[in-house]
Amino acid sequence: MPQDIAPFEWSDDALRLRQLVYEHWCEHGRGPNLRDVHEAIGLTRRQTVQAYRQLQLGICGCIDLFSQNASVYRFMPFASFPTQVKAYVDDTFHSFAGCAMETMPFSKMPPFADSTVTFESYCSCCLEPVRFTAKAGQFLSREPDGLLIHVSTSPWDWQLIDTMYQCDSMNFVIDADHAERYEREIGRRGVLFTLEQAMVFAGGSGDRRMWNFHAPPETSSPEKVINGARGLGVDVANWDA
Repeated sequence: MPQDIAPFEWSDDALRLRQLVYEHWCEHGRGPNLRDVHEAIGLTRRQTVQAYRQLQLGICGCIDLFSQNASVYRFMPFASFPTQVKAYVDDTFHSFAGCAMETMPFSKMPPFADSTVTFESYCSCCLEPVRFTAKAGQFLSREPDGLLIHVSTSPWDWQLIDTMYQCDSMNFVIDADHAERYEREIGRRGVLFTLEQAMVFAGGSGDRRMWNFHAPPETSSPEKVINGARGLGVDVANWDA
């Protein structure tokens, strides 16, 4: 998934597959397999694989590009495997969120817009539990009050192939002291976001996902990401070095 790729348009197959995956994941808490796709929208194996590859290029998901069965690891904001964040819709476990940042757009998606979504995770430093609750992108509660998101990779290293490495580096911490201890543990400096900063930084995806069938592919520009975070008041010194 190269950075600064030229704008392109989705194929009809990619648009229909994107919509189906969102609908299926929101309803069932997991993505569809090849048979589910074929039954729902009639795509063949090859058509589905090609559409998934296009969706990865447009930053919709993380796909095993060499899988014969189109294995989908992530389809933002969801993950197919146990990540650091569990999402509960109206107190019932729904799915794993892709990462701490992907919790921001989660509650904005149409199927959840009238629901209360709670995210349970842990401090990456000490593994103590943390949680927050949101509805339609508005925070209702958080534990602890000073909960932060720590990002331990630079945007210059995001989306070189897919978002797996990037998402793995976006985690919750109890406070700045715990963030510093976590940095020493992993031997890597990072950048801290408040939940409010993170909602502006990443939550905008929730205003497009499923709301606009023809929403264009997303693109990645390290300079724009860094300048955007700086404009929110985030200390990006460790990204500028």
